[in-house]
Amino acid sequence: MPRPRRRSSLAATGLTVLLAAATPALTADFVALTGHGGPIKGVDISNDGTRALTASFDYAIGLWDLADPAEPHWLDGHRAAVNTVLFLPDGRVVSGSDDFDLRIWDLESGESRALSGHRGKVMALAYSADAGLIASAAWDGWIGLWSASDGTLVHLLKGHQSNVNDVAFAEDGRVLYSASSDGTIRAWDVADGQQQRRVLSHGFGINQIVLNEAAGWLAYGALDGGTRAVALSDGRQLADLTLDRRPILAMTANPAGTELAVGDGEGHIMVVATRSWTITRDFRAAKRGPVWALDYGADGQNVLAGGLDDAAFYWPVAAGAVAPLSEGERTFLNDPDAMENGARQFYRKCSICHTLTPDGARRAGPTLHNVIGRPAGTVPGYAYSDALTGLDLVWTEETIARLFEIGPDDYTPGSKMPMQRIAREADRDDLVAFLKSHAETAEGSE
Repeated sequence: MPRPRRRSSLAATGLTVLLAAATPALTADFVALTGHGGPIKGVDISNDGTRALTASFDYAIGLWDLADPAEPHWLDGHRAAVNTVLFLPDGRVVSGSDDFDLRIWDLESGESRALSGHRGKVMALAYSADAGLIASAAWDGWIGLWSASDGTLVHLLKGHQSNVNDVAFAEDGRVLYSASSDGTIRAWDVADGQQQRRVLSHGFGINQIVLNEAAGWLAYGALDGGTRAVALSDGRQLADLTLDRRPILAMTANPAGTELAVGDGEGHIMVVATRSWTITRDFRAAKRGPVWALDYGADGQNVLAGGLDDAAFYWPVAAGAVAPLSEGERTFLNDPDAMENGARQFYRKCSICHTLTPDGARRAGPTLHNVIGRPAGTVPGYAYSDALTGLDLVWTEETIARLFEIGPDDYTPGSKMPMQRIAREADRDDLVAFLKSHAETAEGSE
């Protein structure tokens, strides 16, 4: 059976092909891809099964040798969280980000070029060799069709009434399928960019799709926890595999199209045999938080998964093993009642992007080590936005409190900092006191 067309997305699947001799032989041991400074939003495995890509909240993409993953190669260039990443057959890589851009990467040089045109987060990618196109799904409600050769924007497909979450090409590249938060799956004519038909309407937003054109089915995962399969020809429901968990955030098929892995917002992975539409395995893969990213390896036995943890894990899901996602405790998930208020404010508001150690640990933001008294935009090695480096601003107790009083959008407009405020003055004061005391303690211990 020809393999199903697949895509890389928020929960990331990828361009995987048939088993190659170079595929690394793995046992029941986990292979951990460790080094990111934030949750893993997307993954993809190369067509020969030897390399993997990870996209992270820390703005970075990791390129890994699965046989020896100790020294990843980092691709830095996005200006916000990276949601989706995909190997292209010619050795290049394409990615999509919260910064609204796609980037195409030359792995030999490490250089990239931005493809701009979306007005919202880019959440999913698909590639068709037959069409020579890359498709992008974004939260502006649009779908981009881009020339894979030169990055030209060929079409913007408009018609969805809400965020577009996923896309998948038909086998010959003439039709593109899309899934949206408006609860619809639609089919588009790639040549002219016009909508062909509405495949189905669902009462809740649809996050994920996997297409197996040869077998005549399309599987989808929805916000309400629904996991269903429908006939491509008429949208007739073939299976309903819904469990009492929500939402569905990751979905990927093995290369043969005979198995489907599904990840949800409560940390479970469900494995489905597509010939009988029966659940063969169902287990909790993450102690806390969601499974955002899934992709089968080229052997069809191993799965790469990512979620709230800073690491992705590659292991033989067919053997029934459970990956240790979120094995380590994330500080922003610590029990708030067990912390003093200043620490609670930091770990809930700041720690997903910043550390308090001299090493920034590849986080989305620079370290806050000794931040009191530091001019804004001056941590060596961190790629600040022009908006922040151009400010005549020193981080003092007063300026940090003011930042959270009115929010970064107003206090440091154009910077990378997400919009958030701390409404209570006492909470702002406690956060500043925590940062100050921690910096003084850390400085005295060096």
